[in-house]
Amino acid sequence: MRNFFTVIFIILTLQFSFLKAEIVNSTIINGNKRISNETIILYGDIKLKKDYSESDINKVIKNLYSTNFFEDVQVTLSENNLIINLKEYPILNQLILIGEKSSKFKDEIKKSMQLKEKRSFIKSYLAKDIENIKNVYSYLGFNFAKVESRVKEIDDENFDLIIEIERGNKTKIKKINFVGNKSVRSNRLREIVASEEDKFWKVISKNTSLSENLIKLDERLLRNYYRSNGFYNAEINSKTATVKEAGDAEITYSINEGERFIIDKISTNVDSVFDKEIFFKLDEIYKEYIGTYHSPFKIKKLLDNIDKVIENNNLQFVEHNVQENLGDNTISIVFNIFEGEKNLVERINILGNNVTDESVIRGELIVDEGDPFTKIGLDKSISELKARNIFKDVTYKVKDGSDDNLKNIEINITEKPTGEISAGAGVGTNGGSFAIGIKENNYLGEGKQLGFDLEVDKESLAGTFSYLNPNYDFLGNSIYYSVRSEKNDVPTRGYENSTITGEVLTSFEQYKDINLSLGLAASYDDLQTLDSASDSLKKQSGEFSEISANYGFSFDKRDRKFMPTDGSIITFRQSLPLHADKSFIGNTFSASKYFSFSEDVITATKLYVSTVNGIDDDVRISKRKTLSSNRLRGFEKGKVGPVDGNDHIGGNYAAALNLEANLPNFLPEDSNTDVSLFLDFGNVWGVDYDSSLDKSSKVRSSTGIAANWNSPIGPMSFIFSQTLQKTSSDKTESFNFNLGTTF
Repeated sequence: MRNFFTVIFIILTLQFSFLKAEIVNSTIINGNKRISNETIILYGDIKLKKDYSESDINKVIKNLYSTNFFEDVQVTLSENNLIINLKEYPILNQLILIGEKSSKFKDEIKKSMQLKEKRSFIKSYLAKDIENIKNVYSYLGFNFAKVESRVKEIDDENFDLIIEIERGNKTKIKKINFVGNKSVRSNRLREIVASEEDKFWKVISKNTSLSENLIKLDERLLRNYYRSNGFYNAEINSKTATVKEAGDAEITYSINEGERFIIDKISTNVDSVFDKEIFFKLDEIYKEYIGTYHSPFKIKKLLDNIDKVIENNNLQFVEHNVQENLGDNTISIVFNIFEGEKNLVERINILGNNVTDESVIRGELIVDEGDPFTKIGLDKSISELKARNIFKDVTYKVKDGSDDNLKNIEINITEKPTGEISAGAGVGTNGGSFAIGIKENNYLGEGKQLGFDLEVDKESLAGTFSYLNPNYDFLGNSIYYSVRSEKNDVPTRGYENSTITGEVLTSFEQYKDINLSLGLAASYDDLQTLDSASDSLKKQSGEFSEISANYGFSFDKRDRKFMPTDGSIITFRQSLPLHADKSFIGNTFSASKYFSFSEDVITATKLYVSTVNGIDDDVRISKRKTLSSNRLRGFEKGKVGPVDGNDHIGGNYAAALNLEANLPNFLPEDSNTDVSLFLDFGNVWGVDYDSSLDKSSKVRSSTGIAANWNSPIGPMSFIFSQTLQKTSSDKTESFNFNLGTTF
């Protein structure tokens, strides 16, 4: 029975609506001053000669309200006329921002607001817009910004909106905490995140201010770090930021490390459209990684090898993906290689580069607009950008282009402080030494490096100015310029010596992990001796000039360039005379091997050998080889090897072997200090013009401890050394320290 009455009710309602409907022959519009009748009819979707029911009228009202042109809309139907009575919103004539000088901030504020200039002034939007402005400032680190508004009436139809802003001070990060990090020390994680604790020596850093953008970046960096060290399922479960009224903040990240995974199997699955045999050589490479901890970096290295095979065989539109199958703390990896979609790159957009010139970024990209689109090329481009060491983070998005076979790439850059200041000093038996350096790694936002170093001790003063453009041509080659001036004044030993050297060097990647270099150097040397000088030294007195060519190579298989934990690097360089008053050939070879026994012990073995040999003449003192206090710790720079009287003259040959063990977890975490042990061996020998001066072939050795302390005034390193083997003529150095920070 109830259903029956419901049906009857619906029928009667429909009949009533139908009876009320009228055919609209014309429209009568009242109250519009700016908006034309035609525009109103268009936006209202009003059609003449049509039956209009009550639902049709309601639709017209809804359509007109949705334009945001009208504050009030009334629509009635009378004698076949659709009568529309309107009240237009006033116009926002000007949006005036007081108290904010930054044009960039003003643009961000206007973007966040619903109210726009020359559009309807809808007062109900104002409260939400004020909230949005405060959120903008909070996002940028100003969590206590004051925002007030007032409206200025120009006439009945036009208003000005005045927003008064008081930024206040940025909310500074006083402490960064981590919870749940059982395997990695908090100090190490603080180095990973972009956010920095506010210290007085970091007054220039932008990352000491709390912002949502930085926190999101921190989460991504932490997650990536854990996963790069075998913690496959590591997650940042939560983050909290406690802000105090004083404008200080404390950030806490909650971490779930999960289990650490080992790679137990690697294989390749190749699509039938390709020759499978060309990928067989990868099997030998895979063996190096089986049994090691899983890391996205290792996967990338393997993908690089796959890319090299693809490149060497000129394969087009090839794609690959990685299939990772989890076991009990193990991962088996399958690389799937298949034919990809035949798409082209339509457009590449660069975002976030506030300092860095866009051409620097585009110069590192493997793919360009108009090129075939492959994820392989895009991923390699991103890797090249990250390797520049001027960006904190680089991400990308791929979007559909204007056609089905076109893709647009959006690359997002997060920049980091690129200035460096360093200082160091040493204390030894011959007095003290001091050094200071200033370096900018992104000069003028062009990705170029500019540096100056000054070294001072009791007997010498040396300064070096250098300039590096890592991408000076379209081939991606680098070019390096340097000028070095050195003056040695040793009247007690009968001589003074001044040299100035200029060098230009270019380097380029020849093969994967192999870089070649070519260069030219010119130098002027003025050696003046006194009556007190030895006879052999007086023979070298005079002015000399020379031009030489040099070449070299490096083979770099380290897991990372900064603080490597695995891999090796080999370098060689040779200098050949082109024109010289006294000709010589110089050779330098170095090799380093890194290995991690565990997270508690990371070892490094470093070998250095350098030689110089005269051509039909002896090698003068300014060109002879010495050992620095970094290669043979515990001894002063250049104060080991052959002596002429009391004067260390260097030798034709120099060699050093360094054995190091880094112990990152040796001291308690709250000490903010990492410790390493070292054992150094070295010697300088060979005097071609007088072999009697080379009296000792004894290998020098030393041991000691190095400490890196994150001090209240900046990162500091200390080296305490004890010589094991030395000669009576050697000058030792028991203590050395360095201080450095970024800006």
